[in-house]
Amino acid sequence: MQKIPMTVEGEAALRVELEKLKKEDRPTVIQAIAEAREHGDLKENAEYHAAREQQGFIEGRIQDIESKLSLCQIVDISQIPQGDRVIFGSTVTIINTDTDEELKYRIVGDDEADVKSGMISYQSPIARALISKEIGDVVNVHTPGGEVEYEIDDVSYSG
Repeated sequence: MQKIPMTVEGEAALRVELEKLKKEDRPTVIQAIAEAREHGDLKENAEYHAAREQQGFIEGRIQDIESKLSLCQIVDISQIPQGDRVIFGSTVTIINTDTDEELKYRIVGDDEADVKSGMISYQSPIARALISKEIGDVVNVHTPGGEVEYEIDDVSYSG
Protein backbone atom coordinates (compact mmCIF):
# COMPACT_ATOMS: atom_id res chain seq x y z
CA MET A 1 0.00 0.00 0.00
CA GLN A 2 1.08 3.55 -0.70
CA LYS A 3 2.15 5.72 2.23
CA ILE A 4 0.13 8.88 2.89
CA PRO A 5 2.33 11.93 3.57
CA MET A 6 1.27 13.94 6.58
CA THR A 7 2.76 16.77 8.61
CA VAL A 8 3.47 16.33 12.33
CA GLU A 9 0.52 18.65 13.09
CA GLY A 10 -1.80 16.74 10.77
CA GLU A 11 -0.98 13.41 12.40
CA ALA A 12 -1.50 14.90 15.88
CA ALA A 13 -4.88 16.35 14.86
CA LEU A 14 -6.05 12.96 13.57
CA ARG A 15 -4.96 11.28 16.82
CA VAL A 16 -6.93 13.88 18.84
CA GLU A 17 -10.02 13.32 16.66
CA LEU A 18 -9.68 9.52 16.99
CA GLU A 19 -9.39 9.79 20.78
CA LYS A 20 -12.53 11.98 20.94
CA LEU A 21 -14.48 9.60 18.70
CA LYS A 22 -13.54 6.57 20.79
CA LYS A 23 -13.76 8.04 24.29
CA GLU A 24 -16.59 10.58 23.93
CA ASP A 25 -18.68 10.22 20.78
CA ARG A 26 -18.91 6.40 20.67
CA PRO A 27 -20.08 6.01 24.32
CA THR A 28 -22.55 8.87 23.89
CA VAL A 29 -24.19 7.32 20.84
CA ILE A 30 -24.27 3.86 22.45
CA GLN A 31 -26.10 5.43 25.41
CA ALA A 32 -28.52 7.20 23.03
CA ILE A 33 -29.29 3.89 21.28
CA ALA A 34 -29.92 2.18 24.63
CA GLU A 35 -32.28 4.97 25.71
CA ALA A 36 -34.13 4.91 22.38
CA ARG A 37 -34.59 1.12 22.66
CA GLU A 38 -36.30 1.62 26.00
CA HIS A 39 -38.97 3.71 24.27
CA GLY A 40 -40.40 0.63 22.60
CA ASP A 41 -41.24 0.02 18.93
CA LEU A 42 -38.02 0.51 16.96
CA LYS A 43 -39.71 0.68 13.53
CA GLU A 44 -41.18 4.11 14.17
CA ASN A 45 -38.57 5.36 16.63
CA ALA A 46 -36.83 8.34 14.97
CA GLU A 47 -34.42 8.76 17.90
CA TYR A 48 -33.25 5.17 17.50
CA HIS A 49 -32.72 5.47 13.74
CA ALA A 50 -30.88 8.79 14.11
CA ALA A 51 -28.62 7.34 16.80
CA ARG A 52 -27.89 4.25 14.67
CA GLU A 53 -27.05 6.48 11.71
CA GLN A 54 -24.74 8.55 13.91
CA GLN A 55 -23.13 5.34 15.18
CA GLY A 56 -22.46 4.26 11.59
CA PHE A 57 -20.82 7.60 10.84
CA ILE A 58 -18.64 7.43 13.98
CA GLU A 59 -17.52 3.85 13.33
CA GLY A 60 -16.77 4.68 9.68
CA ARG A 61 -14.71 7.73 10.66
CA ILE A 62 -12.80 5.69 13.28
CA GLN A 63 -11.91 3.09 10.64
CA ASP A 64 -10.93 5.83 8.18
CA ILE A 65 -8.62 7.56 10.67
CA GLU A 66 -7.06 4.30 11.87
CA SER A 67 -6.37 3.33 8.26
CA LYS A 68 -4.79 6.69 7.47
CA LEU A 69 -2.64 6.61 10.60
CA SER A 70 -1.44 3.09 9.78
CA LEU A 71 -0.40 4.24 6.30
CA CYS A 72 0.90 7.71 7.15
CA GLN A 73 4.44 8.82 6.57
CA ILE A 74 5.09 11.76 8.87
CA VAL A 75 7.18 14.52 7.33
CA ASP A 76 8.75 16.74 9.98
CA ILE A 77 9.70 19.83 8.00
CA SER A 78 11.68 21.23 10.94
CA GLN A 79 14.19 18.38 10.55
CA ILE A 80 14.93 19.23 6.91
CA PRO A 81 17.75 21.71 6.20
CA GLN A 82 16.37 25.10 5.11
CA GLY A 83 16.45 25.56 1.35
CA ASP A 84 14.94 27.36 -1.61
CA ARG A 85 13.11 24.32 -3.00
CA VAL A 86 9.36 23.81 -2.53
CA ILE A 87 8.70 20.49 -0.80
CA PHE A 88 5.88 18.80 1.11
CA GLY A 89 5.27 20.72 4.33
CA SER A 90 6.94 23.92 3.17
CA THR A 91 5.20 27.28 3.06
CA VAL A 92 5.52 29.05 -0.27
CA THR A 93 4.77 32.64 -1.22
CA ILE A 94 3.83 33.09 -4.87
CA ILE A 95 3.00 36.14 -6.95
CA ASN A 96 0.53 36.14 -9.84
CA THR A 97 2.60 37.56 -12.70
CA ASP A 98 -0.47 39.21 -14.30
CA THR A 99 -2.06 40.84 -11.26
CA ASP A 100 0.87 41.03 -8.78
CA GLU A 101 -1.44 39.37 -6.22
CA GLU A 102 0.58 37.63 -3.52
CA LEU A 103 -0.58 34.27 -2.16
CA LYS A 104 0.89 32.17 0.62
CA TYR A 105 0.26 28.43 0.93
CA ARG A 106 1.53 25.58 3.05
CA ILE A 107 1.64 22.26 1.20
CA VAL A 108 0.10 19.56 3.41
CA GLY A 109 -1.66 16.18 3.31
CA ASP A 110 -5.22 15.74 2.07
CA ASP A 111 -6.78 15.65 5.55
CA GLU A 112 -5.06 18.86 6.58
CA ALA A 113 -5.94 20.88 3.48
CA ASP A 114 -7.98 24.02 4.14
CA VAL A 115 -7.64 26.67 1.43
CA LYS A 116 -9.19 29.38 3.63
CA SER A 117 -6.38 28.78 6.15
CA GLY A 118 -3.75 28.79 3.41
CA MET A 119 -3.17 25.03 3.52
CA ILE A 120 -3.37 23.16 0.22
CA SER A 121 -3.16 19.46 -0.55
CA TYR A 122 0.05 18.21 -2.12
CA GLN A 123 -2.22 16.66 -4.77
CA SER A 124 -3.84 19.97 -5.77
CA PRO A 125 -2.92 21.39 -9.19
CA ILE A 126 -1.14 24.41 -7.70
CA ALA A 127 0.92 22.28 -5.25
CA ARG A 128 1.86 19.85 -8.03
CA ALA A 129 3.09 22.77 -10.12
CA LEU A 130 5.12 24.18 -7.22
CA ILE A 131 6.73 21.08 -5.69
CA SER A 132 10.45 20.75 -6.55
CA LYS A 133 10.63 24.29 -7.94
CA GLU A 134 12.79 26.99 -6.35
CA ILE A 135 12.60 30.69 -5.43
CA GLY A 136 12.55 32.74 -8.63
CA ASP A 137 11.03 29.97 -10.77
CA VAL A 138 7.89 30.72 -12.75
CA VAL A 139 5.17 28.05 -12.88
CA ASN A 140 2.00 27.73 -14.92
CA VAL A 141 -1.04 26.39 -13.12
CA HIS A 142 -4.12 25.05 -14.88
CA THR A 143 -7.16 26.52 -13.11
CA PRO A 144 -10.87 26.39 -13.97
CA GLY A 145 -10.49 29.97 -15.20
CA GLY A 146 -7.58 29.07 -17.46
CA GLU A 147 -3.80 29.12 -17.22
CA VAL A 148 -2.31 31.28 -14.44
CA GLU A 149 1.38 32.11 -14.15
CA TYR A 150 3.00 32.48 -10.72
CA GLU A 151 6.51 33.36 -9.64
CA ILE A 152 7.85 31.73 -6.48
CA ASP A 153 8.83 34.59 -4.18
CA ASP A 154 9.72 32.77 -0.95
CA VAL A 155 9.93 29.30 0.58
CA SER A 156 9.89 28.62 4.32
CA TYR A 157 10.38 25.30 6.10
CA SER A 158 8.72 26.32 9.36
CA GLY A 159 5.26 25.01 10.16
